[in-house]
Amino acid sequence: MPNTDLSRLEPFRNRLTKNFKHFGKWARRQGISCFRLYDNDIPGTPLAVDLYEEIAHIAEYARDHGMEPDEHAAWLSDCVTIVSEVLDIHPERIFVKYRQRQKGLRQYERFARSGAEFIVHEDGLNFMIRPADYLDVGLFLDHRNTRKMVRQEAAGRRMLNLFAYTGSFSVYAAAGGAASTLTVDMSQTYLQWADRNLNLNGFSSGQHRLLQADVMSWLRSPQKESFDLIVLDPPTFSNSKRMDGTLDTQRDHVWMINTALNMLSPGGIMYFSTNYRKFKLEESAIRAANITDISAKTVPEDFRNKKIHQCFRLEKGTK
Repeated sequence: MPNTDLSRLEPFRNRLTKNFKHFGKWARRQGISCFRLYDNDIPGTPLAVDLYEEIAHIAEYARDHGMEPDEHAAWLSDCVTIVSEVLDIHPERIFVKYRQRQKGLRQYERFARSGAEFIVHEDGLNFMIRPADYLDVGLFLDHRNTRKMVRQEAAGRRMLNLFAYTGSFSVYAAAGGAASTLTVDMSQTYLQWADRNLNLNGFSSGQHRLLQADVMSWLRSPQKESFDLIVLDPPTFSNSKRMDGTLDTQRDHVWMINTALNMLSPGGIMYFSTNYRKFKLEESAIRAANITDISAKTVPEDFRNKKIHQCFRLEKGTK
């Protein structure tokens, strides 16, 4: 690896230091311990740096950086050094991910401590994260506000969580007094993770169920159960071998939303979210009594990219 010169990354150091001071104060005022510190803020350093209490998670966005493998590895190593120094976090507690696997980065396997687990906290709730094993750690910070909304509306309601990932919305609904939750995901790994999160918060009774299923196929099957609160947060695209066909959120969202609306009780509420940047909601084709784009409220202040997701609140009519 070539010799490195940290001075070339002084703009990154300065911005990270500034952000740490600003968002650190903001987070303390809000009682938040997991938040985004750096969000691709300056040209030439396309990283997302998230702080999860005692650990840092760095994700490099895909780009054509034009560097040779050794040069790129040295650059990324320097970024890790700066994060370690500014945040006062030991490098062993810094986890690095790549938005795109690039040839010649096998040397960075040293950053991946497979199986490492940490318990972090949000709004008085506990969540297990695994920052080494997957592209994302298990708790999407950009939906912090959305989770709070679900918690506030959950009391006494039967809640359905579709494409549930690690079940954080189910945990929040349970904490808000939901009468029941049903957490549906195709991945047994993520369902076990969701079960762990529920148990970490004392929600282990039969009223909080988990179902391994291809959500699209499950929605197509006859449903006798009804719900009062639904969270629908599909991936942008999926062609998993475990699925019957493919999922394209832009193409399929009208069908998904309308099918889920049929499962809502009169007056029920649905939250629909997508990370697809170019997403356009076909509102006229959706059979909801009211649709509100709440993205401006759900994207948190620590995310400078205000297009990180789009989120809509849909209400079913009372008749």
